[in-house]
Amino acid sequence: MITLDDMEDMCSLTREEIAAVAEHDHITEAAAVAEVERLMHEHGGPQKVQLKICEDIRAALHADDVAHAKALFAVLRGYMTAHPEAVRGSG
Repeated sequence: MITLDDMEDMCSLTREEIAAVAEHDHITEAAAVAEVERLMHEHGGPQKVQLKICEDIRAALHADDVAHAKALFAVLRGYMTAHPEAVRGSG
């Protein structure tokens, strides 16, 4: 049987990036793996993942949860480094 660890290992995103998408979409991490794999192969999909993380950073700041905003910002930096195609205006 395939486990969540197996799914995450086969995904093009890190576990932290998967968790950020799961948080944003209010879905399980297993469902987030499927979502991000779909998005990463869709035109404009990498930008959509970037937007999800940015929206959650904004929400954390509005909720005065600076620690969570910082953690998400670190995830965003790693994502943008690994996936430069996610820069808005590219593609």
